[in-house]
Amino acid sequence: MKTVGTVESLWRYPVKSMRGQQLESAFAGFSGIYGDRIYAIHDDGAPAGFPYLTGREREHMLLFQPQFRNADRAMKPENQSEAEALAPGVTPVYPSLDDLTVDVQTPDGNSIPIDDPALLHLLSEGLRERHHLRLMRSERALTDCRPLSLFSLQTVERLGDELGTSLDKRRFRANLYLNLGSSEGFTEDQFVGHTLSIGEKVMVAIVDRDPRCKMITLDPNTAEPNPEVMKRVAREHDGKAGIYAAVLVEGTIRPGDEVRLVN
Repeated sequence: MKTVGTVESLWRYPVKSMRGQQLESAFAGFSGIYGDRIYAIHDDGAPAGFPYLTGREREHMLLFQPQFRNADRAMKPENQSEAEALAPGVTPVYPSLDDLTVDVQTPDGNSIPIDDPALLHLLSEGLRERHHLRLMRSERALTDCRPLSLFSLQTVERLGDELGTSLDKRRFRANLYLNLGSSEGFTEDQFVGHTLSIGEKVMVAIVDRDPRCKMITLDPNTAEPNPEVMKRVAREHDGKAGIYAAVLVEGTIRPGDEVRLVN
């Protein structure tokens, strides 16, 4: 195996299209990062294949900050250690609804339970009547495509250089940000079709490059759009930046973990 870099930081997004949480460690399961995108806002006015309200329609969704009410229970499966001790490694149980209850801090500083109708009212303000909203909760991550997204710091820097500005990595909303050392931006594209080993146990298959959308144009601090970001990715990089992965072997990932190319 060849070491290609390290994990710079770990992120999850409890509510689809809202702000993320940086983690000190993360359990990567077959459905993705534990607690990632388990809530979403269903929108009857959205396309049937992607029936969610997101920052594409409500840019200020990025300014809502979800927090798990039971933070410790939301970090990893309760029986992870016991399950992993059973050969060849049993899949641990996933949490109850109570363990993953979320409160959402609104842009004005108020805290609202995720299932409070007041939250849907805030998000629906200004939308047309066809956009009827309701809360969704899923046992698996409601990701756009594959369960895990990876993005290198070098790609962030290269895009910033191409645009003549500094870009905040958070606009790309990855689960794992990688430091690939002295490599150039978009080096992670070369991992597609290969397997990566991360840390002590986790194995992931890199299945595709990540097609991007308006979300990467939004400043994570202000939600202000910069259309030039998407235009640059579309013109110079086939509209794609970052990579998608499927988890082959579950386990815990931590910042600083080595990332190795298996095959």
